[in-house]
Amino acid sequence: MLSEDLTPWTTALTDLGGQRVWSLLVSVFGDLAQEEGASIEGPVLSAIMTAMDVRPEATRVALHRLRNDGWITSEKTGRTSRHSLTRSGRAETILASQRIYARPEDTCLSWQVIITDGHEPKEEVREAGFTQIAHRIYAGPRGLAAPGDTLALTGDHVPDWVRESIVPQRLIQEYQSLYSILEQVSAAVSPQDALPPLGRAVLRCLIVHNWRRLVLRHPDIPPALCPAGWRGHDCRVLVTGLLDRVSRPAPAELKISA
Repeated sequence: MLSEDLTPWTTALTDLGGQRVWSLLVSVFGDLAQEEGASIEGPVLSAIMTAMDVRPEATRVALHRLRNDGWITSEKTGRTSRHSLTRSGRAETILASQRIYARPEDTCLSWQVIITDGHEPKEEVREAGFTQIAHRIYAGPRGLAAPGDTLALTGDHVPDWVRESIVPQRLIQEYQSLYSILEQVSAAVSPQDALPPLGRAVLRCLIVHNWRRLVLRHPDIPPALCPAGWRGHDCRVLVTGLLDRVSRPAPAELKISA
């Protein structure tokens, strides 16, 4: 059973928005069943999703979609279904995890601005890790190799207009909302708390999901380029700290009778 002490925080994280059921499932499998051969039993998955206030029929529809998309595979043993990531689903999960679970100390502090010749597709430059700030002008961590024939510039001073061009105001506000909740959760959860396995699974998955849906919407941004009010790096510190304290439950701990 989910600890009542966790309910205010799981509710707050659930209410943040952007909780598409299929996307929640991607976060659940990405955190709890990413290892090769790992799976989640049907009753366990149902308990986790119910604790996130997701109706059983919505979970079934989302699972069906992910199976059709080649992300999830399911098999039945007796009366119990077991769900796991497909090979391609696992490969994409591992790739995204490099950003999701990166440590704060791995953040690149130096930066560069590049000017392209205008022939490179914008998406190609973005996929290389740069954020567009004006026509043919992009910014990102120093050391990234930009595609095409580009001019790279570095310096000490970053004008406010550059910072304000990096991310939209809505994303700044979403990070602030997540930071406020994570700060409260961090103050309430200590390493000594004996949280039940299901509670740990739900709390971890909600933290990962809300962090994932923001951090994967933009490239890495060195602190010097961040606009006023940006809480992205502060959120990373809280996320990694909480995941260190709220240990991932082993599959054997999550056995639930069908």
